[in-house]
Amino acid sequence: MSACTFFGHRDCPASIRSSLYAVLIRLIETEGVTSFFVGNQGAFDAAVQSVLRDLQFQYPDITCTVVFAYMPRQPEPYGLATMLPEGIEKVPKRFAISWRNRWMLDHADCVVTYVTHAWGGAAQFATRARKQGKRVYPLGEESVGHPQTDK
Repeated sequence: MSACTFFGHRDCPASIRSSLYAVLIRLIETEGVTSFFVGNQGAFDAAVQSVLRDLQFQYPDITCTVVFAYMPRQPEPYGLATMLPEGIEKVPKRFAISWRNRWMLDHADCVVTYVTHAWGGAAQFATRARKQGKRVYPLGEESVGHPQTDK
């Protein structure tokens, strides 16, 4: 059993969905990924959640979990399992997203990224994933489906 997580900028184009589908189908069918952890901030996370919901019909054995950095003010119909990682309740709110992202990275074997600039949390965690030797799948025309590591 292998797990995957996602890091991407808050803003991303809707056109990312086709690349996301292609990478996720490859991960499920050829890499044996069965568990997915995704955040709930921004357009990239929303696109990932949408694609995972669709893929659960085609691949009923996969598990997809929205991992909260903090409890949402109002429940949202994610259509996926949700969780709050144990220990995050002790983390100050301003550090909660980074703490959650570290938790997701620690529990993943590979990472799908959407990074278009070198600053911010998405870029930071994509770099951290490579340094940890995780398989990183950057979304982009020329790199879809080809893992990258710094090893």
